[in-house]
Amino acid sequence: MSDALAFNLSFLHPILMWALLILSGYAMMLGIKAKKTRTATAEERKDLIKGKFAQRHYRYGSLVLALIILGSLGGMAITYLNNGKLFVGPHLLVGLAMTAIIAVAAALSPIMQQGNLLARKIHVGLNMGMMTLFMWQAFSGMQIANKIWTSR
Repeated sequence: MSDALAFNLSFLHPILMWALLILSGYAMMLGIKAKKTRTATAEERKDLIKGKFAQRHYRYGSLVLALIILGSLGGMAITYLNNGKLFVGPHLLVGLAMTAIIAVAAALSPIMQQGNLLARKIHVGLNMGMMTLFMWQAFSGMQIANKIWTSR
């Protein structure tokens, strides 16, 4: 692989992850509106149902799940291709933890669809934790990208 290609590939992961962070925020907003729809009065619910927030949250959440898994694997693959090894540190470990957290949160969907309130609360808690970690990852990833940028 050419040096220029390897250098440019190093920035693909952070760019995609920032876009995914924004997409995750949108999915979270849809989840909040889905809850508002579920808990609204009958009159308020009539207008909110038109937004199909629950269905959209499910679709975008599924997309976020897939992209986080692919993004985690892609980031590790690019690092390995460029360096011949992975750097085991906080950024890698938190990224792996985020992948596991979102998988567990998504696995709760069938139970939530049956109306299980505990599963819903765990789902929300896991995803809020994942979003907190994701924001930390975004900034720690920029530090890594900056090191790559300045080392050239």
